[in-house]
Amino acid sequence: MRNTTEKTGGKIVLQWLQDIGVACLAGLVVALAYYFFQNSNGFAPGGVGGLATITYHLLGYNVSWAILMVAFNIPIFILVSIFVNRRLGIILIVYMLVQSFSTEFFNLLGWKPYCLNNNGEDFEIVFACIAAGVVSGVGFSIMLRRFGASGGTYAISALIKRFHPAINIAYVSFLMDGSVVFIAFFTYGMKITPVICTLINLFIANVVVDNVLTGVRNGYKFEIVTNEPEKLAAELIEKLGHGVTEIQVTGMYSHEDKYMLVCIIRKKQIGKMMKIIQGYPGTFASFGKVNEVFGRFKK
Repeated sequence: MRNTTEKTGGKIVLQWLQDIGVACLAGLVVALAYYFFQNSNGFAPGGVGGLATITYHLLGYNVSWAILMVAFNIPIFILVSIFVNRRLGIILIVYMLVQSFSTEFFNLLGWKPYCLNNNGEDFEIVFACIAAGVVSGVGFSIMLRRFGASGGTYAISALIKRFHPAINIAYVSFLMDGSVVFIAFFTYGMKITPVICTLINLFIANVVVDNVLTGVRNGYKFEIVTNEPEKLAAELIEKLGHGVTEIQVTGMYSHEDKYMLVCIIRKKQIGKMMKIIQGYPGTFASFGKVNEVFGRFKK
């Protein structure tokens, strides 16, 4: 009984250490995006972090950005710990502390952020917002893959959902990000460039998140109707390395019994799949993207 308890306790500790390590890594990646590309170039990210950045600008950069990030986010995460999920709330607090104070650490190291030249051409700030979107998107993806949450916007949505279950979380997130874009227009001297940069940053970060979350386990499903199922299936398994499922079907035009082979492959294998199918005259095939592949994908 004692050994079982010790093993269980060891697993719990190990799980906590792994979760905290992932949260620290994600916070560090997002901090790199904020320090090198965002804070020094006059545009805001989305969500709660965007509100903190806007406040940082309004105060003339006289207050630590890290302190503002903590002040805006930590109370929300504490409420998540109390009302939604204690473990998730603690992880989000660790993530935000690392994200916020890593920027101060980078500054102490004397690292130079990417800043606009004195000419201040608009294309330079566009480069900064693209880089910020890509790097921060990677950090958000790390959090979402592990915990299903990536910051203050999710936390507020989760709290609202807790007390109003019927509400659409995606709609709440859109309103919060949209409000940051609206406020940014007035904060940065009613100039359109910071607003465009905020939109580009949001868009690119979301694209990166979508591709990271679906790109690791996505694939393409082929449905192949053929009169030579055994021979074709054997060649697919041998050359592509993936399993094949056979289904007996009936053609409604000819009313002939045929066979349909179902095979899921990687994107880079599409060309090879096409060449194999072309070697079987009379074979019909269609394919579409599959966002998630689980289980025994390989043969």
